[in-house]
Amino acid sequence: MTKKKIEIAQMLNILLAVSLLLLILKFGKNPTNKMEQDTTNTLEIIHQRKSVRNFTPQEVKKEQLQTLIKAAMAAPTAVNKQPWAFIAIKDRDILDRLGEKLPYAKMLKKVNAAIVVCGDLNKTLEDWEQEFWIQDCSAASQNILLAAEAIGLGAVWTAAYPAKDRMQTVSEILGLPESIIPLNVIPVGYPKGVEKPKDKWKPENLHWEQW
Repeated sequence: MTKKKIEIAQMLNILLAVSLLLLILKFGKNPTNKMEQDTTNTLEIIHQRKSVRNFTPQEVKKEQLQTLIKAAMAAPTAVNKQPWAFIAIKDRDILDRLGEKLPYAKMLKKVNAAIVVCGDLNKTLEDWEQEFWIQDCSAASQNILLAAEAIGLGAVWTAAYPAKDRMQTVSEILGLPESIIPLNVIPVGYPKGVEKPKDKWKPENLHWEQW
C-alpha cells in the first residue's frame, strides 16, 4: 500500500470515528436527557395545576376540547369498563343557563367552553361495584385539569354529583337520559393569571409502612 493510500485510509478512519461519536452523542445521550426532561415537565404541570375561575375572552377551539377529552379517556378505569361520557359545550346560551342555575359555576357566564363529565350507568359494573364509575370519572376529570394546564388553558372542577339539585339542573339543561349521571361541570378557558398554584405538601399526612 502506497503512502498516499495509507494517508487516505487513516483519514477515512478518523472521519468514521468522528461520525460514530456524533451518533453516540445524538442518539445515546438524548433519549436519557429527553426522558429526564419529560419527567420534569410532567411534575411541573402537576404542581402548577390550579383551579382557574377567571378567564380572558379568548376562544377555546373544538380541537383543544377534544385534546382534553382524549386525555380524560386515558385515565385508569376498573376492569376497563370506561363508564364515562363527556359533553363538550361551546354554545353561549347553554353556558349561560348552567352558570345561572349552578351556585358554584357562575364563571360559566364569562367563559366560552366547558366539559361535563358524566357516568354512564349502562357501562358500569354490577351491584355494589357500580359505584366504581365515580372513581373512574374522577380520574378522567383530573386528567382534563392536568391536560388543560399542559396546553396553556385553565379549568376548574365544579361539582354536580352528589348534590341532587345540581345533578337535576345539569340533566334538565343538557337533556341527559336517566342512565347518564353528571359528576361535574368543568369550565375551560384562557386564564387571566389571577390564580396561583397552592403548595399542598404536608409531611404529616405521609405515613411509612403503617399508621
